[in-house]
Amino acid sequence: MNNIEYIATTFQGLEEVLAKEIADLGGSVTQIYTRAVGFTGDKRFLYKANLHLRTAIRILLPLARFEAISEHQLYNEVYNINWLEHLDVSQTIAVQSAINSPHFNHSQYVALKVKDAIVDKFKNKINDRPNVNTQNPDVRIHIHISGSVASLLLDSSGDSLHKRSYRIATTEAPINEILAAGLVLLSGWKGETIFVDPMCGSGTIAIEAAMIAKNMAPNINRSSFGFQRWKNYDEALWESVRQEAIDQEKEADHWIFAHDIDQRAIETARKNIEKAGVDDSIKSAVKAIEHTPLPHGGMMITNPPYDHRLSVDDVNAFYRTLGDALKQHYSGYTVWILSANKDAMKHIGLKASRRLTLHNGALECKYYQYEMYSGSKKKNEE
Repeated sequence: MNNIEYIATTFQGLEEVLAKEIADLGGSVTQIYTRAVGFTGDKRFLYKANLHLRTAIRILLPLARFEAISEHQLYNEVYNINWLEHLDVSQTIAVQSAINSPHFNHSQYVALKVKDAIVDKFKNKINDRPNVNTQNPDVRIHIHISGSVASLLLDSSGDSLHKRSYRIATTEAPINEILAAGLVLLSGWKGETIFVDPMCGSGTIAIEAAMIAKNMAPNINRSSFGFQRWKNYDEALWESVRQEAIDQEKEADHWIFAHDIDQRAIETARKNIEKAGVDDSIKSAVKAIEHTPLPHGGMMITNPPYDHRLSVDDVNAFYRTLGDALKQHYSGYTVWILSANKDAMKHIGLKASRRLTLHNGALECKYYQYEMYSGSKKKNEE
């Protein structure tokens, strides 16, 4: 099969992680952008990428790149594409736009012009037209305009790839699945030690860690992808890719612990853990972090509350308690903490060995690494 250029989108700060995922899976990375990675691969690899990439939001197929400084020029360029090659008139479409251009000031208007050009192409060629379905379309089309350069892309993923199909219940403000997987991959943990999230909420970080430890494709339980509604969809090839992923799964070598002080959070996490098919690898329990005896040495990754619903004094005291618990109970652990509250993190009383910048929704966060040495640091360095 011939290799084709694709673009995988991601969150800012996870570009290098995604590039490594693509390369490890067998793709050829061509360029790393802000919040995206370009790569080449054949049709089989496109299917594998949607199934396996943990930090990709969407995987897009570029159709055209052209200059656009007016709505007339935009319409003509889109109209000139052979749309009958890419979709059937019976299929529904949706157009999504992202605009950063002095020539266009309304993204919805740009999307409308692109839709009009596609529909007019069908009407003029076969005297019929596809319908629009903004909620659940058969084919998603993206138009990106940066300055005077427009890019038109087909969405091979359909719904965002963070929708793994295991989140059937949530706590308040759950962490995105893609970000959770990125936290684990950034830590370098692959299942070689025990793993703990002592403030697990709905269990997302623990579930993503379990999938990594079990070599489970993150979207193995997902019901559909955008490429399955493309005209060149190969069902036999897809079933081969999916079965190969199932055959590569294994048992986790170490337990993953998902704890939370909130009984309702643990009940929610257990539902999601079971739905994800990783309940054989995760032990969940209602526990406060300061009362959490665990085996010596391992990996901790957690996303504690930042300051919502807590007063300043409360959140500072909370982070001080967190720091004390790490010193007392997590000897020999590598600890990673994602937080958007820089002031509160000062009260943790530990010196971070690394700080990475990530985004949790609209919030800029820091991802802090701490090495909790057994005994003194000096003794461990001897």
